[in-house]
Amino acid sequence: MRKPVLLFVALSLLVAGLWGMHEVQRPAPPQFAPSLSNPATATGGDRGEPQAPRARDALPAFLPSEAHATIALIQRGGPYPHRQDGSVFGNREQRLPQRPRGYYREYTVDTPGLQHRGARRIVTGGDPPEAWYYTDDHYDSFRSFEVPAPRSAP
Repeated sequence: MRKPVLLFVALSLLVAGLWGMHEVQRPAPPQFAPSLSNPATATGGDRGEPQAPRARDALPAFLPSEAHATIALIQRGGPYPHRQDGSVFGNREQRLPQRPRGYYREYTVDTPGLQHRGARRIVTGGDPPEAWYYTDDHYDSFRSFEVPAPRSAP
């Protein structure tokens, strides 16, 4: 009777140790999109020329800088760093206007220092998105905002 218990404890410790090593060795997430926080540094087309910032490119101040990269990914259609990004947001709490299922999609806004997705999300409505919402408390509250149209290639 004692051997199965010891075996279980030993296996549990081994798994916990391997899991901890996996967390420590995890590389930094890849950078999938340029930041929109400084449009003057964005490059124009294949020539690599800086584009001048335009007034309509401004995003609201309440958005964290990491949201700018998420918005750029959404406008590009991915690829997304989290497998859940782009999945249907069910609006079960009904904090957003009622729309047919599939209208809303959710995307992760990374939180520096966290090893998981965190609570910050952008939820879009429509395809292509016509409604934009930000939550930093995992869907308890939302703030609506507008996003400038993506720049077209010259």
